[in-house]
Amino acid sequence: MSDATAAFDLAAYLTERRQIVDDALDVYLPTAETAVGVETGGPANGRVPVKLYESIRYSIFCGGKRLRPILALAAVEAVGGETAHVMPLACAVECIHTFSLIHDDLPAIDDDAYRRGNPTNHVVYGEAMAILAGDALLALAFELIAHCRLFYPAERVVDALTMVAAASGTRGMVGGQVSDIECEGVSDLDERTVASIHSRKTGALLIASLLAPVRLCEATMEQEDALRTYGTNIGLAFQITDDILDLEGDAAKLGKEVGSDLRQDKATYPKVLGLDMSRLLANQAAEAAINALNAFDHRADPLRAIARYVVERDS
Repeated sequence: MSDATAAFDLAAYLTERRQIVDDALDVYLPTAETAVGVETGGPANGRVPVKLYESIRYSIFCGGKRLRPILALAAVEAVGGETAHVMPLACAVECIHTFSLIHDDLPAIDDDAYRRGNPTNHVVYGEAMAILAGDALLALAFELIAHCRLFYPAERVVDALTMVAAASGTRGMVGGQVSDIECEGVSDLDERTVASIHSRKTGALLIASLLAPVRLCEATMEQEDALRTYGTNIGLAFQITDDILDLEGDAAKLGKEVGSDLRQDKATYPKVLGLDMSRLLANQAAEAAINALNAFDHRADPLRAIARYVVERDS
């Protein structure tokens, strides 16, 4: 890592960008008050679904790193684009991520009672409302991406939307989640299988968070290829670190109980490789991510610093 990257104030950058994203989400996400008089095609009695809006905003605003939208903004900065114009897309990937967390926490999947130090959505609002809140967030995400047509040609918006859709569905996050469930309790897993699961469950949306916004900005193919390599490696580093934190992390910092992967006998890197080899692989992936950005100038320093952060974090 270069001296310039080492000197980059990542903590300040993440705090600033997180606030910018939160402010945008607050505008984009409906409330019961803002929806009154705006809703069309609603229930026959004209009632606004107040609990649905409360449930959505509860999970969006109960904490979180905002890593995916921050990556989207940082990638656009790296290629010289305008971050304000891709903000709807940045918020969209956070909506998709939150939808996945709400559904993952349900009793039918991971059955988690806490997320980010707060009771999970279904604990507060019930399983039915949690399912519907996740569904609504997924739908809202694609509506937000479509808003980018105000700034970019329709064909580029369609390209970006297609990238995010593919990363979210059967070939990406949802498909990876299914494989994760199917591999619970399987004793003869190998590294290739675990890598396949997590490249889809975690990595696909991270990569789309980087590539979709720069496609809007007409990044070069070389820039996209470099960002794809970067995203593949930080996705790997992030997932391995998550697996390690589930075994050794501090529950107070994580905001949830540790050891859930072990109790459910999940397909994790420590299960297949052991802790020492998992740490080594995570660090190698972080370095590979940084090296992928060699052709970029100082504007990619946030991405370089984030690559280190994903393996050094404690939550």
